[in-house]
Amino acid sequence: MHRFYSVNSFVMSTIYLIIVLFLLCLAVFDLFVGVSNDAVNFMQSAIGAKAAKFRTVLIIASFGVVIGAVMSSGMMDVARHGIMTPIHYSFEEVMTIFLAVMVTDVLILDVFNSLGMPTSTTVSLVFELLGGTFALATVKMLSGIGLDYSDLLNTSQALKVIVAIFVSVGIAFFFGVIVMWISRVVFTFNYKQHSRYAIGIFGGIAFTTLAYFIFLKGFGNSPYIPDSARDYISANTDMLLVYTFIISTVVMEVMHLLGVKIFRFVVLMGTFALAMAFAGNDLVNFIGVPLAGLDSFQDFMANGNGASPSEFMMGSLMESAKTPPLYLLAAGVVMIIAMATSKKAHKVIKTSVDLSRQDEGDEMFGSSSAARGIVRVSQNSNSWIESILPQSLLNWIDSRFNRKEAIIDEGAAFDMVRASVNLVLSAMLITIGTNYKLPLSTTYVTFMVAMGSSLADRAWSRESAVFRVTGVISVIGGWFITAGVAFITCAIVAVIMFYGGIIVQALFMIAVAASLVNSNRNFAKKVAEKSKPSAYSLMMRTHDPELVWDMLRKKVGKTQGYVNQFALQQFNRITDAFAHQDVRALRKCLTDLKNEQTELRKHRHQELLGLKRSPADIAIERNTWFHLGANSNQQFIYCLRRMLDPIKEHVDNNFNPLPQEYIEEFAPIRNKINELMKRAYDDIENINYERYRDVMDEADDCKEELSILRKKLFDRVQEAESTQILQVTLVYLNMLQESQEFLSIMRHQLRATKKFVEN
Repeated sequence: MHRFYSVNSFVMSTIYLIIVLFLLCLAVFDLFVGVSNDAVNFMQSAIGAKAAKFRTVLIIASFGVVIGAVMSSGMMDVARHGIMTPIHYSFEEVMTIFLAVMVTDVLILDVFNSLGMPTSTTVSLVFELLGGTFALATVKMLSGIGLDYSDLLNTSQALKVIVAIFVSVGIAFFFGVIVMWISRVVFTFNYKQHSRYAIGIFGGIAFTTLAYFIFLKGFGNSPYIPDSARDYISANTDMLLVYTFIISTVVMEVMHLLGVKIFRFVVLMGTFALAMAFAGNDLVNFIGVPLAGLDSFQDFMANGNGASPSEFMMGSLMESAKTPPLYLLAAGVVMIIAMATSKKAHKVIKTSVDLSRQDEGDEMFGSSSAARGIVRVSQNSNSWIESILPQSLLNWIDSRFNRKEAIIDEGAAFDMVRASVNLVLSAMLITIGTNYKLPLSTTYVTFMVAMGSSLADRAWSRESAVFRVTGVISVIGGWFITAGVAFITCAIVAVIMFYGGIIVQALFMIAVAASLVNSNRNFAKKVAEKSKPSAYSLMMRTHDPELVWDMLRKKVGKTQGYVNQFALQQFNRITDAFAHQDVRALRKCLTDLKNEQTELRKHRHQELLGLKRSPADIAIERNTWFHLGANSNQQFIYCLRRMLDPIKEHVDNNFNPLPQEYIEEFAPIRNKINELMKRAYDDIENINYERYRDVMDEADDCKEELSILRKKLFDRVQEAESTQILQVTLVYLNMLQESQEFLSIMRHQLRATKKFVEN
């Protein structure tokens, strides 16, 4: 028994009451943080397809969340005895595990939300419970109690849950591809023209699917309806499904003939159903552990009879949870507030929508070797399949996937057909898992359904596929990292808390509170900095080619002007740092140049997409100048790196400093380079090239002066009697050569920008 528990029972009960209250407070935080992450699961399809205003989508999702929350009582057993076997754990050990789980869960989810990555609350909970329980099970086994892992861990149920979570990834992706491909072949992208008769059947299937898994299975198994109604539903399920399909198909067809947009109706109905399935499945992830802790405390206080926390065993947790509906309703309300107010939720939604949008755009992820390999294999497989199918069949299929006929609302990422498939299929898969009391990851299911449907919808073109695949790999990799980090972190935290006692537990509670406050403050600053829409986002929302071209001209000019200033700033910093032997400044330059190189690739991709959306004749005419200007920007970086690397190595090794006479003879030329760069920037910024020829001629004159200076330097080296300063002279010579190249690049950039942006 720990020294702490030698105090009287009143103090002991008070301290554990504080821990329980802290768990409940963390439950509220976890609801905010978790819903910020998981709102993407049931809102991204409606938002991505612009099915309704955000407020309308939020209201519909809120109703689903509240109903699903109230119906989710049965899932609470996962936190109580789904992973651990509580009959072999004391009250002290159970509370340590629960506190470690909640501390770890809030911190991990908050980190992923801040990064805008859709991780899984289900995986977090399961692996945290597994990690914390495994750690204390190991401690108990080492103490020689005569039990092993099979006694202390509910291994069969834990394995069942873990397998279900990861198998759901492949199942969701597979069905996402198949169902979306069939739906697109039936409706095509011009779905309004091909919906006359098929829309009723589609709507009937969608409604029947949702009715079966939400109303018949969900409400049918609810403890809140009479036994007679439950028995009737169970005995007549097949008949009810047939009637539901017939009636809903007729109703949907009539609604279509009356002008109701059935796909929009299905999307909003699916949003409600998926929100309901999410709350029923995932509420345990947020409040299951705190409520299990509350039940444990109440059991200990009622039945402890003076026993110490390390002696009182928690067999009561083997019973099914009897969660008061008021707690569930309160949790649903908190989830609604989180959905409506969380900026992090909006950021995570953007990640998922961007990866599944129909058109090319600003790719959030770069290219990876794994993604390139997957895309190459997929393309080769597709070519092989096409080679064995009749050409007439291929032509007919291609006609059903004519993206030029796509009906996509202004600002939407994809159309209503794909949104409907995403929602109905995701809700069906998640509700199946919920009805079998398997806490499937709603993040995994909805994300992989969305990725599968976007692949089947040919949204991943040859020019964007590698970036999308990289994004999917990154997100899936984040999920596996979540599992590993959750397991290891919670195991370590549980052991530290167990041996450190209440003092260490209190320190962890304080650290969690401080971390959450700091994280929210930092995220608010980032949101404020990025609140204004970028020129690129405005350009991509515009469908008028002439307007796109006008915006592109301004954006390219702004990019070129910025690169001009950035290059000059780094040029001056490098030469100053060489003169003053400032290695810290040189290291900072290296970091800035690497970061800018990444940004330039991003800008080039954005501007190239804008050029493709510009009038065709202008795009063809200005294409060469666009690429010459973009290459000039990259050449500035390469030139500065060639100048920086030998200087940094020289200064970092504390070799001979640059002689004062070299500094003085280079100063006038450096001033001219500064003056020419600033004049070029003014021309680019003001789109006024009246002085263009003068700048170009003076740049040539300055390059000639650098040639003369280099010739003098050669003569000086040959006449020198000592080689003491030969090393620094060679580095200085390289700086002169790159300064000449720097001016040549400036001339290329100015010429290319002039030719591209001038009317």
